[in-house]
Amino acid sequence: MADPTLFDRKLDKLVARHGELSTLMADPVRSRDFAKLAKEYAELTPMVEGIGSLRKLQAERAELEQLAGEGDPEMRKLIEVELDAVRKRLIALDENIKTLLLPKDEADEKNAILEVRAGTGGEEAALFAAELFRMYERYATLKGWRFETMEISDTGLGGYKEAIAEISGRNVFQRLKFESGVHRVQRVPDTEGSGRIHTSAATVAVLPEAEEVDIKIEDKDLRIDVFRSSGPGGQSVNTTDSAVRITHIPTGTVVSQQDEKSQHKNKAKAMKVLRARLYERERQARDSERAATRKSQVGSGDRSERIRTYNFPQGRVSDHRIELTLYKIEKVMEGTALDEFIDALLAEDRANKLSEDVE
Repeated sequence: MADPTLFDRKLDKLVARHGELSTLMADPVRSRDFAKLAKEYAELTPMVEGIGSLRKLQAERAELEQLAGEGDPEMRKLIEVELDAVRKRLIALDENIKTLLLPKDEADEKNAILEVRAGTGGEEAALFAAELFRMYERYATLKGWRFETMEISDTGLGGYKEAIAEISGRNVFQRLKFESGVHRVQRVPDTEGSGRIHTSAATVAVLPEAEEVDIKIEDKDLRIDVFRSSGPGGQSVNTTDSAVRITHIPTGTVVSQQDEKSQHKNKAKAMKVLRARLYERERQARDSERAATRKSQVGSGDRSERIRTYNFPQGRVSDHRIELTLYKIEKVMEGTALDEFIDALLAEDRANKLSEDVE
């Protein structure tokens, strides 16, 4: 465990910095730095308020512990009850402060690019990919987020080979980031006459949407090809070369967009997806070393990692990372029960981080 003295010293430094920022913000000479100072001040304020409450409770505990050693047995019994309540509040407050001190994922507040692709299982996998895509669309609606479909490559039979959407709103990436990975489905396909259960899969990737300031892409590193859009089975969608394929030469990343009739709109969408993929690539590389030192992880975000199984005959959905099973598959697919998994995954990730020593 972390040294309590070091932890207390860290808290004292935060309180001192908060006071220093207050003084700097009142200094007219520092007016051009006001926005930056105010941002740091606002971020520290909830921590400092928590530290104040913690110090007050610690003093109350010390006073009660002293009183517990004095007086008659009846009074000591009452003091012990009160002391027990104070200790419980201290534990909760201490954990809350440590949570506020945890390093924040800079991408948590960003919008997200959702990519769903059919995996093994042929048309059944494509049908499941389409259902997952609609599940996230319903979930986004429930959250009051904006869900904009960017690209759908359908099979012509109701399934999706690939579907991409932009999801905008408050803390979108934070809540969806643990959805990345392989989602497996077990059920009897409509075309299966013998009633045999088939297993197929779809891959989900949730990428933080990157701004131009987050990732620099040089024009010389891009190869842009235009071609005629086509629908399922090669059916022509329009008669102009409006579809766009962008290749990022250094990484070999390829993005295609043909949803819009305008070549410019398709290029803008393709660049948005490319920027998100490259930004996520950088994040993964930057975080890999830190992740390797972690005692445990909810999930690496690796698209090849099997994270969840949807068993329709038994009506259950199981998340393999946290060993949580819900027997409410309809509600999960409707999006209404998805928060039960997401909240549990976020809690597990927070618990893992809290188990590490506070420097």
